[in-house]
Amino acid sequence: MAVAEADFRARARKALSDEDLQSALAKAKGGFVDKRANAILDLPEFEALRERGRQIKDHTLAHLDTYLEQFEGNVTRQGGQVHYALDAESARETILGICRDAAAKQVIKAKTMAGEEVGLNEALEAEFETVESDLGEYIIQLAKEPPSHIIAPAVHKTRAQITELFDHHHHQKSGGPLRETPDLVDEARGVLREKFLGADIGISGANFLVAETGTITLVTNEGNADLSTSLPRVHIAIAGVEKLVPSMREVSSMLRLLARSATGQQITAYTTFITGARRPEDLDGPEELHVVLIDNGRTRMLGDEFREMLRCIRCGACMNHCPVYSAIGGHAYGWVYPGPMGAVLTPMFRGLDSSQDLPNACTLNGRCQSVCPVKIRLPYLIRRLRDQSFEQQITGPFARWAIRTWGWLARRPALYQQLTGLMRPALRLFGRGSARRVPLAGAWTAGRDFPLPSGKGTFQQQWREKRGEKRT
Repeated sequence: MAVAEADFRARARKALSDEDLQSALAKAKGGFVDKRANAILDLPEFEALRERGRQIKDHTLAHLDTYLEQFEGNVTRQGGQVHYALDAESARETILGICRDAAAKQVIKAKTMAGEEVGLNEALEAEFETVESDLGEYIIQLAKEPPSHIIAPAVHKTRAQITELFDHHHHQKSGGPLRETPDLVDEARGVLREKFLGADIGISGANFLVAETGTITLVTNEGNADLSTSLPRVHIAIAGVEKLVPSMREVSSMLRLLARSATGQQITAYTTFITGARRPEDLDGPEELHVVLIDNGRTRMLGDEFREMLRCIRCGACMNHCPVYSAIGGHAYGWVYPGPMGAVLTPMFRGLDSSQDLPNACTLNGRCQSVCPVKIRLPYLIRRLRDQSFEQQITGPFARWAIRTWGWLARRPALYQQLTGLMRPALRLFGRGSARRVPLAGAWTAGRDFPLPSGKGTFQQQWREKRGEKRT
């Protein structure tokens, strides 16, 4: 689904007035942030580890062709197959072809953002019984909604809404009593256990792909990925080409970064390493292993200034600390990747002309960059997208006129100071105590109060006075 500017604004307004959503976001807001902060306090070398993570990703991206070839060779030697998908359509067709060849009837899926990116669920559900095994993904599958967070897909749902969903789909009734979280988890576990045992195909993502050994690395807190990949006859892993790392040594560093940044854990409850299809001496595992590596715009990014966005390990820390995401949730962004990462990735993958409003849905406060485990300069990349929108004439004519006017004025300090001196009393007059009537800023001021200008002059005037006091 392409993202239109008007659609984003409409979705954002709807999100702000949705009481259930606001309640769910308020409950989730502090959890990720506080847990991450505590986990980092327990690891004094965390900043050095961030730098190590940046170096690992930059090195891998600089030699991606070499590591892709090495990975494919090792997967093949271990009895698996590697498939390359140029875009979302070829990824879907590749996976559907594997499922058809296996005469599959039922598919069980572990969580995969790459699968969401290529629209995999819709394609699978048209031909096969397809069930999500991650609890959050299972909830939003029942609700027929996309995920609103990359690590907590159903964070926008309240307990009452989940109770109603389970009543409707599991018991064919509505209006039952509100159930506690452990009861809901047990209920979902009971339903999903039967699906694990009956699935022909298991599909997963990949947190990291190890070139040295051909290993797929998965991290979960529910153990569902283990069941989804070991019980079915065929395992299909789908991942972006940027998920590669050179060796198990690098995986160790990246896992320490991922868990702390995503959920504030030292390490996730389940860390799974899958190398090849089942061998004769193995007790379980798939008879066939397929790895589908998707490009979908990634190699294009390798050659431009947005290359560093390919470092992203999908931890969600940027959106957890983003005031805009915290106010409107993930669905307002209109595609798979919300928050600051989505403000960059969506224009990269879907085109800036259809998502120009996303880079502007940012206060440029810099928190996303300060918490990114691989040091992606998200505010810089967002500013560059704003520049491109302006240069490509995507930005609206009024905005372009306003920016040009501001640039002309900012290059003339004397005139700028005179005008700001005139604006100060004007703002006090229009504000009339609340500053909600500032001309041309009604959309911004309708929901917030600005501090009114003081009666002590402009900043420059006060600065000159202070300097004069210090000299005397």
